[in-house]
Amino acid sequence: MKLITAIIKPFKLEEVRQALMDYGVEGLTITEVKGFGRQKGHTELYRGAEYTIDTLPKIKLEILTDSSKVSEIIDVITKSANTEKIGDGKIFVTTIDEVIRIRTGETGSSAI
Repeated sequence: MKLITAIIKPFKLEEVRQALMDYGVEGLTITEVKGFGRQKGHTELYRGAEYTIDTLPKIKLEILTDSSKVSEIIDVITKSANTEKIGDGKIFVTTIDEVIRIRTGETGSSAI
C-alpha cells in the first residue's frame, strides 16, 4: 500500500478531485496548508503599506491506495493540477505498512 501526498494550488482542487473520482478513487483527505518553495511568496499592498507574504496557501491531498494504482493516480493528479507555472506543487509517495479500519477491524487493502 502507498500513501500519495500531493500539494497543489487551491484553485485546482475541484478539477483534481473530479479527475480522481472519475478515475475511481473512493476516498481522499483534503487539508488547507501554507508553505513555500521556489515560489518564495510575494508582496502585497494594504492601505498604502507594502508587506511580504512569506507563505502561500496550498491544498494537501492524501490518497491511500494499492501499490498497483500509484502511477495512474500520479498521472491523473499531474494532468489535472498542471498550469505550467511555478508553484504547481509536488507529489510524494510513501510506503504504508499497515491500515486498520476502526469500525470493523479490517486490515490491509480491505480497510482502504
